[in-house]
Amino acid sequence: MSTTKFIQDLYNRHQSSTASFPDKVLAIEFVDNFFEFLFIPERQKKLSEQELTKEFESYKSYLATLVYDVTGNGPKTQEITDVFFDQVPAIYGALLKDAEAILEFDPAATSIEEVLVAYPGFYATAVYRLSHQLIKQSVPILPRIFSEFAHSKTGIDIHPGATIGASFFIDHGTGIVIGETSHIGNNVKIYQGVTLGALSVNKGLVQIKRHPTIEDNVIIYSGATILGGETVIGHDSVIGGNVWLTNSVLPYSIVYHKSDVSIRDKNPLPEALNFVI
Repeated sequence: MSTTKFIQDLYNRHQSSTASFPDKVLAIEFVDNFFEFLFIPERQKKLSEQELTKEFESYKSYLATLVYDVTGNGPKTQEITDVFFDQVPAIYGALLKDAEAILEFDPAATSIEEVLVAYPGFYATAVYRLSHQLIKQSVPILPRIFSEFAHSKTGIDIHPGATIGASFFIDHGTGIVIGETSHIGNNVKIYQGVTLGALSVNKGLVQIKRHPTIEDNVIIYSGATILGGETVIGHDSVIGGNVWLTNSVLPYSIVYHKSDVSIRDKNPLPEALNFVI
């Protein structure tokens, strides 16, 4: 295909598209800056209460512009924006509980300020909770832009459609995947490399619960994979590292992967070792 024909086809496709997209750069700036407004006090400490209120109100206009881009409806945009910001105090309170859980259970965390500023798990959770509110309000596209930005920044992929309870703890976090229809209870702790996924990626299952349910007070250690919409991990269970689960687990269970590890003195070697690379 010639360049001229390609440009013509691209133009025609863009012109015929009925989809509405927000400005991606502005969307990323909004969620990143709003996180800093809520949790990074360095700049806000210099503002008076009146100035802080004015800045908070400016974020309403910021979000309204993004929402209008995907709805094209002025009254609906205002309603969505008002409801979202009415929920911000509750979201903020929930996130402080998440931060407190990290501080309580991670020996490396020395202060709540360190968690707020430096922990990727907290950042990913914060963006998830903001995005989830927009999902509950049936806002298209925008929540995914927020969550995928957090994914790119932290290596933690939480679909904004997932349901996550109070005092959620992510440690390290890199490589965590939490699917759209996952249900996670209260006081759940998840470590790096955990996948809460689906057994099938069949498009026909789009309206079906495809991802597992994790009940209250469960710990899932690194590398564990839990799949399936009917899979339920009972409350107060511990899922060990590298476990692969496609079936439910009763409450108070301990599930672990057993591997044999041999350790011996290398000098002298009683027999030759063959290394295959």
